[in-house]
Amino acid sequence: MGLLSKPIKTLDDLFVHTLQDIYYAENQIAKSLPKMIAKATDPKLKQGFETHLEETKGQIKRLEQVFQMHGQEVKGVTCAAMDGILDEATETMSDVGDKEVLDAAMLSAAQAVEHYEITRYGTLIAFARQLGRDDCAGVLQQTLDEEKATDKKLTAIAESKVNKKAA
Repeated sequence: MGLLSKPIKTLDDLFVHTLQDIYYAENQIAKSLPKMIAKATDPKLKQGFETHLEETKGQIKRLEQVFQMHGQEVKGVTCAAMDGILDEATETMSDVGDKEVLDAAMLSAAQAVEHYEITRYGTLIAFARQLGRDDCAGVLQQTLDEEKATDKKLTAIAESKVNKKAA
């Protein structure tokens, strides 16, 4: 059992724990994106980060809605995976001297974040449906759709421009 968390004995417990995990992760992302926006030099990348920051704020509100729908206190639990992804991104960004390579590094880090979010939301939707909470699943599906769309946009930015400039 993790520090400050209750034992996970049922699928419902796991659903709530996973909600808390992604809630923490989304809040960490919201704190990290302004730094990436400030460092991005490619206009499309900067705009993509700005758009995703606004989306992330909406996703946090949706998670709060799911907590309330499920009769749970809104709270996060430390997500070691997201902390690791963001720590690695920060470390890599501090090692890059060239601004165009830095854009590629930030884009790569952003996609690692998106892929983690996609797995978490997909899992949460499956859990919600199994628990008979199609209402929660519907709210979570909106976020999953946004995350997939963001990943596609980041891929397009990488392949059309950023990676070429970094090369």
